[in-house]
Amino acid sequence: MGPEQSLGAALLLLQLQPSLLLSLSWGDTPVLASLLGKSLQNYTFSHTLFCQDEEPVLGLSEAFNEDQLFSFDFSRNSRVPRLPEFAAWASDKRDIKAIQADQQLCQELQKELSSALEGKIPEARGNPVAEVFTLEPLEFGKPNTLICFVSNIFPPQVTVSWQHHQVPVQSSSPTFLSAIDGLGFQAFSYLNFTPTSSDVFSCIVTREGDLFSTIAFWVPQNPIPSELLENILCGIAFGLGIVGIIVGIALIIYFQKPCASGAGL
Repeated sequence: MGPEQSLGAALLLLQLQPSLLLSLSWGDTPVLASLLGKSLQNYTFSHTLFCQDEEPVLGLSEAFNEDQLFSFDFSRNSRVPRLPEFAAWASDKRDIKAIQADQQLCQELQKELSSALEGKIPEARGNPVAEVFTLEPLEFGKPNTLICFVSNIFPPQVTVSWQHHQVPVQSSSPTFLSAIDGLGFQAFSYLNFTPTSSDVFSCIVTREGDLFSTIAFWVPQNPIPSELLENILCGIAFGLGIVGIIVGIALIIYFQKPCASGAGL
């Protein structure tokens, strides 16, 4: 992360242990307990709250073993699951008051630190790095999901958009920001699509104040054969096999005829 001479949007990160911040504990998550049993001590549940001057002003990320589970919608005071599989765990609201208290603390400290440190320390910034891949193995004509993974984000102020053949796509999912070790951030954006051989998608990462954007392209590579193509190939192979058998029988009969006439003489 290269320093700059202006503090800009001051950022305060509160890295808090779940036992101190959340009313949610391992004993309150029977789904996780049933999956992991006595090995829970080998895993980490992290809860990271951040606040800053620029959008998003507030953010909350919860991750299990560095795999993001939820973000938080402060306007609705509810968790937002990153994937549909996590939706069953997002309804727990027993710690909402604790989150609101931490939100207030974060904003108060951020305000005090901004005024006290402005112009005295450089601002740390990371240049985002993006890559695009499919959720499932590529198969033409079969619905799939493109994932744009953005790393090396700091501060957490990025906008992710999609284009298909340089035309903006509006049906992508919200961008999910999550904190990682070292006070950095990463982001995920998802786009449902049905791949074709001529597709060219691009994931564009922009940040306010930057003179450049980070762009990652995706084109089809190494698709697996579709079911229709497999059936056609199997039919062709079967047909060639039958033809080969017929030709083989015909040749055997043809070459046996001289032997039979010679034996009659």
